[in-house]
Amino acid sequence: MYEGPVQDLIDELGRLPGVGPKSAQRIAFHLLAAEPADIGRLQDALQKVKEGVQFCDICGNVAEQATCRICRDARRDAQKVCVVEEPKDVLAIERTREFKGRYHVLGGALDPLSGIGPDQLRIRQLLGRIGEHDVTEVILATDPNTEGEATATYLIRLLRDFPGLTVTRLASGLPMGGDLEFADELTLTRALSGRRAV
Repeated sequence: MYEGPVQDLIDELGRLPGVGPKSAQRIAFHLLAAEPADIGRLQDALQKVKEGVQFCDICGNVAEQATCRICRDARRDAQKVCVVEEPKDVLAIERTREFKGRYHVLGGALDPLSGIGPDQLRIRQLLGRIGEHDVTEVILATDPNTEGEATATYLIRLLRDFPGLTVTRLASGLPMGGDLEFADELTLTRALSGRRAV
């Protein structure tokens, strides 16, 4: 244990996802040794993220304006909607350059043990989009883990009654227990091209 602000910084860094105690300590001491200009740039970047980034009114992706660049792009197929858990998953699928439709970010996955139910996710907004627009296919691209599978199963039950709507799920190629953000482009390309109706 270190004293005062150093330990506070280590504790705060350790709360970040994927940063363990040793990594938090290394980052803290790197920041202590950094030039004041470097620290200033980091502070500015953090401030701009908190003040200037919002979530798209349509899909829930991160955006600088009320709607994200994907929802504003008239060349994208509005009839196909790919449902993902987090904004980072949009980037993972975009890297494949295979999907030309639009997205819907749920903001997480169903996890009753953590208190995340359907009301905490953007499921109502998804149903509204499908009801108001001429959506013909919904691709469920939730993570292939317990929470992602539960979310996909729940959405399948809700969406199967929409007339003329095809509901598909990403195909094989994604490992169980993995996250979309860590899948490579080839794996995601195969998963998108091999998707099947559920």
